[in-house]
Amino acid sequence: MGMNHLILALVSLSCLFSFSTSTSTPPSYSYHYSFSHSSSSAPSAAFNVHFSKSSGTRMDQTFNKLPTLPTNNVDPGLQQICKDTDHPEECISNIVPFLGHSKFVADPVSVLKLEIQAMDNKVKEAIDKATKLMQDHSTQKMTVSCLETCLDSYKSILDSDKRVLDALSLHDVYQVSMELSSNIENVQTCEDAFLEANIKSPNIQMDSVIRKMISNTLAIGVDKVHF
Repeated sequence: MGMNHLILALVSLSCLFSFSTSTSTPPSYSYHYSFSHSSSSAPSAAFNVHFSKSSGTRMDQTFNKLPTLPTNNVDPGLQQICKDTDHPEECISNIVPFLGHSKFVADPVSVLKLEIQAMDNKVKEAIDKATKLMQDHSTQKMTVSCLETCLDSYKSILDSDKRVLDALSLHDVYQVSMELSSNIENVQTCEDAFLEANIKSPNIQMDSVIRKMISNTLAIGVDKVHF
C-alpha cells in the first residue's frame, strides 16, 4: 500500500513538472491586419501588416496603390486637367509627343487644342486604313458599305474639329461644346453601321481610341474652358 502511494506521488510530480515546463514559453501567434483608407484628395490604398506576437516585430508591410499617371517631366497643370477626364492616362500620352523639349505651361485651351490635333492625326490614320480596305478587292461588299459610312463620319470629325478651333479663337464656348458633342454622334454612326450589319469592324481598335479622344476633348472643352 505504501509502495502504491509512493508511485502515485512520483507520477503526480512528473505530470506537474511537465505542465510547468510546457507553459513557461508562450505559444507563437501570427496576426494579419488589413486596413483600407480612402479620401477624396488621394487614391485609396490597401495597407497590409503581418505581425508576429512572439518576436514583437512587424514582419512585412506592403502598400497596394491604384495605377498612377505618368508624371516624369509633365507639367502639373496638364496632369490636373487630364485627371478630370474619363481617360486621364491617354489624355497625357496623346499630348506629350507634341511637347518636345520646350517648356509647356498647360491651360485648358492649349491642352484642348493639342488633344484635337492628336485626334485629327488618329482620324486621318483611320481614313487611310478605311480607304485601303475599300480599294482591296478581297474586302466584302457589306464591309465596304460600312466603311463608306465610317469614311463620312471621319471626315465629319475633322470638319467639326476645325470649327472647334475657330470657335476657340472667337471665345465661343457654346459653339465649342456643340461641335465636340457632334463628334460623339459621328463616331457612333460609324460603329452603328457595323452593328446593324452584324459584322466586326476592321477599324474597331482605332475607333475605340478615337472615341476616348472625343470623350476627353468634350470633358476639357465643356468643363475646363471658360472665357
